[in-house]
Amino acid sequence: MLETSARLLQLLSLLQLHRHWSGPELATRLGVTTRTVRNDVERLRSLGYPVDATPGVAGGYRLGAGAALPPLLLDDEEAVAVAVGLRTAASGSVAGMEETSVRALAKLEQVLPSRLRHRVNTLHRYTVPVPGSGPLVDPSVLATLAAVCRDHERLRFDYDSHSGTSSVREVEPYRLAYLRGRWYLVAFDLHRVDWRTFRVDRLTPRIPTGPRFLPRELPPEGVASYVDRGVSTAMWEFRARIRVFAPLSVVSARLPATAGVLTEIDESSCYLDAGSDDPGMLLRYLSMLDLDFSVAEAPELVDEVRKLAARYARALE
Repeated sequence: MLETSARLLQLLSLLQLHRHWSGPELATRLGVTTRTVRNDVERLRSLGYPVDATPGVAGGYRLGAGAALPPLLLDDEEAVAVAVGLRTAASGSVAGMEETSVRALAKLEQVLPSRLRHRVNTLHRYTVPVPGSGPLVDPSVLATLAAVCRDHERLRFDYDSHSGTSSVREVEPYRLAYLRGRWYLVAFDLHRVDWRTFRVDRLTPRIPTGPRFLPRELPPEGVASYVDRGVSTAMWEFRARIRVFAPLSVVSARLPATAGVLTEIDESSCYLDAGSDDPGMLLRYLSMLDLDFSVAEAPELVDEVRKLAARYARALE
């Protein structure tokens, strides 16, 4: 009986871990037969857990939504992560989550073992929160976006751009990111046929969501770097294309990831698409590269180069 109970708890933990499991996968993880898995699923159902089953080759099991929240099985690292996340959410940027997070945190800390409670309190004591100044987002919107990312479902939404124009976008959503006090959705824009970053506080999802899609390869630089670069370049007021007369590997070693986009021309030169608040600031930054360059696109930058060249020429007189 003890062995069966322990296996049921392990099965419940697996069902909470992933959205869908096949029978053979569960049998392998539990070290039992698929028949035993079916029997254990029935036992969980008799205890009130809504376990859905789908037949066929692509069939399997998943934990469905019930009338009440079933007990969650968390290991030590998961319990600490949830507690820290709740404390962060209590002063975070999700609208209406402060009071709810405090209540949930009180319930969790009440049942945490002393060793885990000590870890959470230590982390909280020696962490200084910096209040964000970003806009609040609707938690239901975050939940919707997280669900479509998880289930690989297309999404249509109304979006207000930085310039104030409104449009309807259709995307394949992949990840949510939190950066500098704002939430962002990383998605593949089907109309522009390219990756895009959208501010969550500016979008309104259209329900129901679209059909499922086959996931693409994420941007090679990684989601975090892509969002960081996209957010940084979005704030540029001035943009320019510069040809740098050095191999791409040399230029990339001297530039931070958020400084711009490099495109190789040949073995000895590459394009740098960059920007700044004004042309003079960008020119000063280019001078620090200590590499030869020419302005490919941006007449404003050409004027700044002429002014700086004249100033240096006067310094030599």
